[in-house]
Amino acid sequence: MDCPHCGKTAPLDANFCPACGWKLAAAREGRRRVVITGAGAVTPLGLTAEETWQGLVGGQSGIHTIERFDPSELPVHIAGEVRDFSIKDWVDPKTARQMALFSQFAVASAGMALQDAGLAPESFDPDRAAVVVGSGAGGMATILETQELTNRRGLMRVSPFFMTTFPHNLPAYHVAQTFRFVGPSLTVSTACATGAQAIGEAAEMIRKGEADLALAGGTEHSIFPLFVASFAVQKAATARNDEPERASRPFDATREGFVIGEGAAILVLESLEHAQARGATIYAELLGYASSNDGYHPIAPEPEGRGASLAIIHALNDAGVSPQQVDYVNAHAASTPLGDKAETLAIKRALGEHAADVPVSSAKSMIGHLMGAAGAVEAMATIFSVRDQVLHPTINYENPDPDCDLDYVPNEARRAKVDIAISNSIGLGGQNACLVFGKMK
Repeated sequence: MDCPHCGKTAPLDANFCPACGWKLAAAREGRRRVVITGAGAVTPLGLTAEETWQGLVGGQSGIHTIERFDPSELPVHIAGEVRDFSIKDWVDPKTARQMALFSQFAVASAGMALQDAGLAPESFDPDRAAVVVGSGAGGMATILETQELTNRRGLMRVSPFFMTTFPHNLPAYHVAQTFRFVGPSLTVSTACATGAQAIGEAAEMIRKGEADLALAGGTEHSIFPLFVASFAVQKAATARNDEPERASRPFDATREGFVIGEGAAILVLESLEHAQARGATIYAELLGYASSNDGYHPIAPEPEGRGASLAIIHALNDAGVSPQQVDYVNAHAASTPLGDKAETLAIKRALGEHAADVPVSSAKSMIGHLMGAAGAVEAMATIFSVRDQVLHPTINYENPDPDCDLDYVPNEARRAKVDIAISNSIGLGGQNACLVFGKMK
């Protein structure tokens, strides 16, 4: 038999290709299937998952001049801010005052995801309900605000709630406490791969029988002075301040750097049996997941895309899907000169000649880089592409780059057959993650 990944001949009774290690036996045999039944989001494009999705499909930009603070001292004045957000529908005012903004984003998104899935508190066993939520920066803004307060007024004026606001695991706690999910819990913090890895790890819990359903995703509050300044001095963030909506330009030859964004997305994952037993609407199946590390540089990607390609290859392997079956790639594509080139090479490495026929698009062209939430929002968009058979565009794609020569769905949405789609996430510290979603069959 020929290996579907590398084409080399393998023994008929082999489980793995001796040339490339591809799992020849169906990877999904004998394990629980995991499906997506709900989504909630808070992003620069909207305060719900559907608002965000419609904005993406419509090619709208959520990038504007920063309003939360005066950015005039910085070279970067633009960002993807969440605007007009309120937590009042989910927690009381007293509780809200004890929650950092990144926790508030997560709780609101989780609540909307449960509503979307039609899951009332009494409709599931809380002991079998998992929470996997992550963040890249955590409550860094709260730490800085508290430090400024104590510098002015003394250390003993620190809030007694300080230690229960900034840690990375607090969004997972608040989600679990608010919605009574008391099963397995995990906090993921792998920079810009956080959201994707949280979803993948939640799926693993369900596959292994540790939980029947899970709330999983990423959250980030990142529009505050130090965070923006840190990327400005690295020259990683673009300073195209006079054209905010045109500043994020993934794969375009004139791209200069990413636009900082913030927000959250939480998905409801269930075992197929659990979803079918309650008659749930299923958006897509999570077929595979994998992660890797470049082991190369804390900021720059490995130039040939080797690490990112491994995540794709192993995720497809985990899914039991051949590269030739992939219909769409939702790219990490942050609009950086090195990153977009490396990801293009990674896609080519993983998909081979088929890469030339696969459409690829970037949500960051419209919402910016949501850091720890990016992978979750982009996974949500990938799922909706499978659901609606529509690809959102990469906006601001005007000047082709010979180093980025794939089909990037430029500027307008496209109807397409999407049975199998992958979502890539690539982060600081060489973190890579890939999720494989499929149309429910």
